[in-house]
Amino acid sequence: MNEDLLELLLTGFGETVYMVILATMAALILGMPLGVVLVVTDKGHVMESPKLNNMLGTAVNIVRSFPSIILIVILLPLARFIVGTTLGATAAIVPLAIGSAPFIARIIENCLKEVSFGKIEAAMAIGANPLTIITKVLIPEALPALIRGVTLAIITITGFTAVAGAIGAGGLGSLAIRFGYMRFRDDIMLATVITLVLLVQGVQWGGDWIAKYINRKRYKFD
Repeated sequence: MNEDLLELLLTGFGETVYMVILATMAALILGMPLGVVLVVTDKGHVMESPKLNNMLGTAVNIVRSFPSIILIVILLPLARFIVGTTLGATAAIVPLAIGSAPFIARIIENCLKEVSFGKIEAAMAIGANPLTIITKVLIPEALPALIRGVTLAIITITGFTAVAGAIGAGGLGSLAIRFGYMRFRDDIMLATVITLVLLVQGVQWGGDWIAKYINRKRYKFD
């Protein structure tokens, strides 16, 4: 029984980590540029464009308004088109990434807006172009906050994988539902919850450590 439980946990854990890593990477590729654009096109910023800002902001809000399970189901045909199936961990990465990208965009936006506009004005005064301001001022100044924001995004995506498990994505969520809940295996349910808690705590600790390390290096440099 214990060997059976351990094997199931290792398989589910591996599938969850696989989905979280790839979905986070894809969501960052989609969401980070979107978050940056939402900041720099805002009123009074370096690339002010109210119409574009409003359009992007509305699109982000619409996608974020969908419950995660509904969004995953809606995007399953796209997953079939991209990876050839709607089942398994690889197929789940597509809806997880697209569904998480607007969330990440808002995190990036909020982090970048914490940067003092005086520093941006100083860069503009010496003739820095928008790209230079983004890469040399905005992102470096907001880096610790960005790390914490990405940490939050990883934890949220981990929760999404559990939801995706309900529709055949695999991972710890699928394990808890198919082998724990449906077969009345309380030991599997408990072990799955403990594993998820440890995974989330590990991610949170790692993100906090990196953010604090960057701050220490920055202050030491200063």
